[in-house]
Amino acid sequence: MLPILAAVLAFITIGGLGWAFVGGGDSSEAAVKRAQTFGGPKQNAAAARKAAAANTPEARRKQIMQQLQESERAQRKARVSLAAKLKQAGLATSVKTFWIISAVLAVIAFLSPLVFGLNILIGLGAAVVFGLGLPRWVVGFMGNRRRKKFGSHFADAVDVIVRGIKSGLPVHDCFKIIARESPQPLGAEFQTLVEGLGVGLTLQQALEKMYERMPTPELKFFAIVIGIQQKTGGNLAEALGNLSTVLRARKMMGEKIKALSSEATASAGIIGSLPPAVMILVSITTPAYMGKLFTEPRGQFMLLIAVMMMALGVFVMKRMISFKF
Repeated sequence: MLPILAAVLAFITIGGLGWAFVGGGDSSEAAVKRAQTFGGPKQNAAAARKAAAANTPEARRKQIMQQLQESERAQRKARVSLAAKLKQAGLATSVKTFWIISAVLAVIAFLSPLVFGLNILIGLGAAVVFGLGLPRWVVGFMGNRRRKKFGSHFADAVDVIVRGIKSGLPVHDCFKIIARESPQPLGAEFQTLVEGLGVGLTLQQALEKMYERMPTPELKFFAIVIGIQQKTGGNLAEALGNLSTVLRARKMMGEKIKALSSEATASAGIIGSLPPAVMILVSITTPAYMGKLFTEPRGQFMLLIAVMMMALGVFVMKRMISFKF
């Protein structure tokens, strides 16, 4: 009995000492803590090396290319709504009011040929053109003109931010200066940006909303530069200075393309305006000769085919002389 009792007491003693030194916690948790303690400096060093690698010019270039590809992919998938087009044109008109105006124009265009005794098909064609085509064309024209004005002065706004940062001003104050002193629509858009920042939006969110109202490549480049700088750090004044140089070079390239394609644009305008001009002149000199096109069914059919062919030719010439850069 004594050897058995001594063995039991020895086992209890050894187990108690092991419990006292190791502790009553989970051995796996202790092992994880020890592993974290041993691997902490190595992990910190790896994180430091990763952060240093992210600040290299090559890494920033890759991030910029990735963001450009993502934004282009999202832009291709997104369909611009009518409300967005109205905002881009700078109109405070609602979608409902736009459709009411379009419907009124369509009714007037449909009734006008019937008053002069023309075929009902001409009235339907005029209703489609003036009810659906003309209002949308006006909104698109106003939006394009507004975007061109915005892009032509955007490089000056970037220069204001660069000079403000170099002189010690915060970026928010630079935005206020641009909103106060820049011409329209640049000043109004930056004023909306400042108001959005004042109600709690982040700079990236405010720039995204601004891009929805003014989808220009210049603003997209600016948002990408700001986003990269916020993630990786660096000299913002230098990055925006390089962006200003790129924008001005891009503007010069656009003016050069416009000058080189001016002859083709003038030729397309002359070719597209000759048939309507000749038709008007012949109608003035000999009304009976051209009147059959409007009174007889065959003439109306020929006139419809001529209008369709003219529209197709103008569309093809427009595509040929339009250069994207």
